[in-house]
Amino acid sequence: MGKNSFWLIFFFAFCILCACQPSKKDENSLASIKDTKVLQYAIEGKVLYDSYCANCHQKDGTGLGKLIPPLNPSDYMKEDIGRTARIIKHGQKGEIVVNGVVYDQVMPSNPRLTNMEIAQIMTYIYNIWGNKEGLIDANTVGEYLQESQ
Repeated sequence: MGKNSFWLIFFFAFCILCACQPSKKDENSLASIKDTKVLQYAIEGKVLYDSYCANCHQKDGTGLGKLIPPLNPSDYMKEDIGRTARIIKHGQKGEIVVNGVVYDQVMPSNPRLTNMEIAQIMTYIYNIWGNKEGLIDANTVGEYLQESQ
C-alpha cells in the first residue's frame, strides 16, 4: 500500500468515526427526540415557541443577557414543570433567580394559548437542549394550571 493510499483510508475512517458520534447540535434539536409522539408534539411546539417565546428567550433558549432569563440551560425551569405551564399561561411578575442570576422583568401572559398548545411548547422545551422529559400532554397541563401559583 502506498503512502497516499494509507492517508486516503485514514481520512475516510476518520470521517466515518466522526459521523457516527452524536453531535452537540443533535442534542439541541428535534433530531435528538426518538419517541414519535414526543416528536409530533415537539414539532408543533417548536412552531409555537418560535411565535410566542423566541423573541425574548431566543431560538436557542439562551435569553437576553441579564434582562430575559435563559431556558437553555435553566435550573428554574427544571425545578418545577407545573410552574412553567402556569407561567406560560398566566405570565409572571417579580424577582426570580435562574442559574444564580436575578431577573425582574415581567413575562406577559398568553391567555389565548390552549392547554394543547402549552403542552406542545412544553414538550418542545423539555426535550431539546439536552432535556429528556418526554411527553407533556394537554391533560397534564390542565392539572398544572389548576394548581395554585
